[in-house]
Amino acid sequence: MSDHQSTQTEPAPRARRRRRWWLSLVPVAISFILLGVPWWTLLGAQTHWPTIVVVAGTAVLVAAFVALPTLMITGHGGHRPDWAAVTADTLLGSVWVLFSSSVLGLLLRLVLVVVGVDDPTRSRVVAVAVVVVAFATLAWGHYEAMRVPRVRPVDVVVPRLGAGFNGLRVAMITDTHYGPIDRSRWSAGVTERVNALDADLVCHVGDIADGTVAMREPQAAPLTAMRATLARVYVTGNHEYYGEALGWIRYMADIGWEVLHNRHVVLERGGDRLVVAGVDDATARGSGVEGHGADLTAALAGADPDLPVLLLAHQPKQIPDAVAAGVDLQISGHTHGGQIWPFNFFVRLDQPVVHGLSRHGERTQLYTGRGTGFWGPPFRVFAPSEITLLTLRRA
Repeated sequence: MSDHQSTQTEPAPRARRRRRWWLSLVPVAISFILLGVPWWTLLGAQTHWPTIVVVAGTAVLVAAFVALPTLMITGHGGHRPDWAAVTADTLLGSVWVLFSSSVLGLLLRLVLVVVGVDDPTRSRVVAVAVVVVAFATLAWGHYEAMRVPRVRPVDVVVPRLGAGFNGLRVAMITDTHYGPIDRSRWSAGVTERVNALDADLVCHVGDIADGTVAMREPQAAPLTAMRATLARVYVTGNHEYYGEALGWIRYMADIGWEVLHNRHVVLERGGDRLVVAGVDDATARGSGVEGHGADLTAALAGADPDLPVLLLAHQPKQIPDAVAAGVDLQISGHTHGGQIWPFNFFVRLDQPVVHGLSRHGERTQLYTGRGTGFWGPPFRVFAPSEITLLTLRRA
């Protein structure tokens, strides 16, 4: 190699190392902000607490600053211990709620300034209010996350729907995220609630679990007993590809669900037909799982173009393909409705819809569910979980 070539190539490794170094600072900076704002609100803003209070509070927040990234790496590695994942996720959710409450505390501070309340009383009132609101929010959010979801009824007008399918009842669950917290009883409760709906079609729209089948099968087992008069269908979400996509596909097929891996089935009732199609998650193509990747063309291959199409696609942002293909209704999950307010605003930066029924193009509609379970932090704040009952109506 010439001296000129060596000079050309030597800076590249240094540039990559520099880039990695800067990227490694991102989670540190985020943690500093998430914990720095609460520190200033609770301890540093002219509260004049006794020294022991300031020292103890600072020690707790510093411990959280160190523990959060450490536990997130330990709990979400390749062979993660469940205790570390639960601890990390609970800490992450708690820090986020404390940060959000502290930001709201700044508004309370402005109100107290306007009405003439001086420090240290003003700062102490804000600090106490932030702690009370944060703890109350976490308690309520944990209850919301752990309860069996309520049923959310939604009527959807599908103009091309045949008379035989008018009033079709579609029970939709998504993002069950069977994970490090054992929710076997919760899962049984979900199945019981879905069965009470007497649905014609039951759909699981991905993110079934975090972990392998061997780890989470006791929680997934109640899916075996979930009933539908016409069909039970399933598509993968992004979390299957973080764990054991092929294992979960085999498991769902073994317990009698139709796995819509870029394919469709045709339902018949009352002399009419309905195409129910499904595609892999948007992340599947880059997952390394051979033969996986969202392919709506393959999913609809051989389907009569004059028939209405119900499409299962895990992420709402897969909707452009549905519009281009003339799909009548796409159902998706993934967003969790934001799960913990105000994270919904960040979700909106990545997805076209956070929750609810929306129209895209002349024909295509999209229903985005908030999810049946939760991911990570065992909290739901202003984003309640749901079992969706979609009733399809003719125009």
